[in-house]
Amino acid sequence: MKRVLITGASSGMGLQLAKDYAAEGWQVVACGRDHEKLQLALSGISVEACVFDMQDADEIKQAVAQLAPCDLVILNAGNCEYIEDVLNFDAARFARVINVNLIGTANCVAALIPHIKSGGRLAVVSSSVSFLPLTRSEAYGASKAGLDYLVRTLAIDLAPHNIAVSLIRPGFVDTPLTQKNDFAMPGQVNTDYASRAIRRGLAKGQSEISFPFGLITVLRLLSWLPQGLWRRLAQRMVRTES
Repeated sequence: MKRVLITGASSGMGLQLAKDYAAEGWQVVACGRDHEKLQLALSGISVEACVFDMQDADEIKQAVAQLAPCDLVILNAGNCEYIEDVLNFDAARFARVINVNLIGTANCVAALIPHIKSGGRLAVVSSSVSFLPLTRSEAYGASKAGLDYLVRTLAIDLAPHNIAVSLIRPGFVDTPLTQKNDFAMPGQVNTDYASRAIRRGLAKGQSEISFPFGLITVLRLLSWLPQGLWRRLAQRMVRTES
């Protein structure tokens, strides 16, 4: 029986992935930092719960010390905060987002790579935000751009050890995190859609999984524009929204 570990499994995409992989007959290790919230979310699902704070490297290592080898590890946990007033740049907020999304993921990578089987796969959830610089996304975008580089480099260095690596770049997915957003989210999909796209891409061995197709296509095209032109377009959009 195949075994998958999923972080951020208390809600959103992580929870949906845990449910779907369990329904497919996988052994699922569902991870979160809040034991009570994790247990409540996973009620009625046949999974193994694992509790740790991804910002605490030692805690992660202790939590997974006895973990059986996994065929697949999906690092999905993360957070989003925006820089609301650029003239009073909040460096503490910036650091907080970087520490969760980038350093926290690195902590998980360090603890979990030894638990991935030869022939297994590591998958990391980044974001489509890294295609383009977007307003207020200095912290979130930087953290996800860092993840992109980290994952693509890991793919090179883990290949000789027979561990494949996938980068997952979703657009807007309807989760508790995006429900806090106060702006239009074009092409938004639900967690069922996201889980299907991710599981399908991983089953095919794709190195990069981006969805939904329409939004990703538009972002790719816009990313080819000269940066000066994109900045003017982005500034115009900000003025229109305000």
